[in-house]
Order: sequence, then C-alpha cells, then structure tokens
Amino acid sequence: MLKLFFLETSLDYNTERERLIIPEYGRHIQKMIAYAKAAEPKEERNRLAKAIISVMGNMQPHLRDVPDFQHKLWDQLFIIADFDLDVDSPFDIPVREALEARPDPLHYPQNFPKYRFYGNHIKTMIDVASSWEEGEKKEALIIAIANHMKKSFLNWNKDTVEDSLIFEHLFELSNGALNLKGKDIVLANTDDLLRVKSKFSSTNKKPAKSNNRNRKQRF
Repeated sequence: MLKLFFLETSLDYNTERERLIIPEYGRHIQKMIAYAKAAEPKEERNRLAKAIISVMGNMQPHLRDVPDFQHKLWDQLFIIADFDLDVDSPFDIPVREALEARPDPLHYPQNFPKYRFYGNHIKTMIDVASSWEEGEKKEALIIAIANHMKKSFLNWNKDTVEDSLIFEHLFELSNGALNLKGKDIVLANTDDLLRVKSKFSSTNKKPAKSNNRNRKQRF
C-alpha cells in the first residue's frame, strides 16, 4: 500500500497542478497563501500574512535596498492570492483592474513620412526657426537647417541634389514660413558634404591590429 501511495504522489506532474501566478516564488509560497486565505479568524490571517511576507523577503535579498521593498512584497502577496485575501495591509491594497489595464498607445511622430530621410528632429528645428524674429540670426539658422537637410538627403541618396529641391522641401515642411526660393543663396557643395561624411566615418573605424610577428624585438 505504501508503495502504491508513493507511486501515485510521484505522478503529480506540473501540468496537472495549479498554475503558478508568480513563478519565481515557487509553489510552496502559493500554497501558504492559499492556506492563509482560508484561515480563521482574521487575526490569524494577519499573522500568517506577515510570516509569508518575511519568507518572500528572504527569497529576494537583492531587493532589500530597493525603495518601497515591503510595498512591493505586499502587492505581490495580494496578486498571488488572486486579490482575495482579507488581511490588514500597511499599504493600499492593489486593484485588479488597475494592474490589468492596458497602457495608452505611444504616438510616434509621422508628420511627413515621405521625407523620413530628414529625421524627426528637423521639424523641431524648423519650428524654432519659424518662431524667431526676422534678422541675420534667423537667416543664418535657416541656412544651417537647409545645409543639414542637404547632408541628410545625400546620406539617403549619394548621387547629388539641387539646392532648389532642398528649398522646396524646406518651404513645405515649414508650411511656407521659411522661404529660400528665389534668393541668391548657395548651400554647401555636395562634394564637401560627402567628404565630411567620409572623414567622420573613417575616424570611427577601429584601427587595424598590428602584426607583432613582423616586428623585431629589441633586447
């Protein structure tokens, strides 16, 4: 009979057991919490809950320096108890709806998807330039933005680009606020921009390892 008993208990597979709500605490903690849920009276449940919190804390010593460590343990206690544990908590009891609520979707900037090669920051730069008063500083900023746009365009298309096209895109992105069309303005030369790009890309490369075998050792 004893042999049959041990055989039956050994065939208790994990797939047949109750699902672990927070697996890192293991099955014994979950059984302890289930026992505490059914305990009477409430004073006994409070005593068991504090004892379980102590055990949970000992299982995660690396969290003892984390702020609100005890608050996190109590929240996890109620989560494992499926929010059905009548005990006095030193913290606000978490609500299922608040934990299961889905976050609001992130809104990514897609103002001008057909000009993605300029990047998203160019629009912010254009808006800042549009807000400045007319003068030499504003004109210098606009030209700097146009040169940056030209360099970004060349990163996407390495052939060439006419300044008139950059001016047209700048006019469109600024909703007509920044207009360089028809003015006697020449942007940086395409070859110079590509040369600067190749210069920075070459400096970012790691130096080749020297072959010490070909070097003569000095004694």
